[in-house]
Amino acid sequence: MENIFGDRVMTFYNNLHPPQNLPSEIEWIMNIRQPETQRVMKLFYDKYYGDTERRYFWFGINPGRWGSGMTGIGFTDPLNLEIACGISNSFPKKHELSSQFIYTVLEEYGSVENFYKQHYFTAVCPLGLLKNNKNFNYYDDSEVFKEITQFVMTTLDSQIKGAAYSSAAVCIGQGKNNKILKEWNKTHQWFDQIITLPHPRWIMQYKRKNLGMYIDMYLTCIDDLCR
Repeated sequence: MENIFGDRVMTFYNNLHPPQNLPSEIEWIMNIRQPETQRVMKLFYDKYYGDTERRYFWFGINPGRWGSGMTGIGFTDPLNLEIACGISNSFPKKHELSSQFIYTVLEEYGSVENFYKQHYFTAVCPLGLLKNNKNFNYYDDSEVFKEITQFVMTTLDSQIKGAAYSSAAVCIGQGKNNKILKEWNKTHQWFDQIITLPHPRWIMQYKRKNLGMYIDMYLTCIDDLCR
């Protein structure tokens, strides 16, 4: 049986069973169980990942409720899913900041098709979290992090093996996400190198005046990986 990349991704997400004993105000974003999310994920991964090639992995933090937490596709909000990727959907059509930046980069790169042939957006923690209905990072609370560490590390290992290039990966986010991923990489030796880029949300919120500089930074990273 062929090891189709897109099929691996769907199997991975459909077999996620996150820890449930979290504080009452914290919950997982589980849109991946919804029929519309399942439908668009299958269309997307068949369209862009219907082959057996490995990819360079780009790791975000965890899905957000208006972006990949809704669509099931890394850094892809409903508008970019429809307009840039050509997959119509019934989700509320609103932009998410990180997705706006990422798809601006992909447009400058040339096309989403060319990017996805060699690269794959995912997250260190594969599912999003909410605290009182607001986005919550997997590392924001020490007790929550302790509770879900084994799940996050095990699923991270599962994502990578047999699908990622081992020469290098990209960590999106220069703070705790970067520190955690690099610490775990020392133990598991998934990648020879982890390249760190500033997070799109941080760029869009605080550095928008220098947007061109950060787009060039991302484009240079893509070029360096693919040399």
